[in-house]
Amino acid sequence: MQNIPNEKILRLKTVLGRTGLTRSMTYALLKDDLFPRPINLGARAVGWLESEIDAWIAARVEASRAKAG
Repeated sequence: MQNIPNEKILRLKTVLGRTGLTRSMTYALLKDDLFPRPINLGARAVGWLESEIDAWIAARVEASRAKAG
């Protein structure tokens, strides 16, 4: 992963809004290594890199389109 100075860190609420997933589904996908790993922000706080969430969404769209066509 590259060090990108303008990279945004998204908190869980934003990630859920962008992906349409529930909290439990997000963590279930994480457990199965099917969702980007969060980064630790503090003792009880995590966040996700915006670019990784965007890439995950794009891959889901691509996989969905490939199945339909």
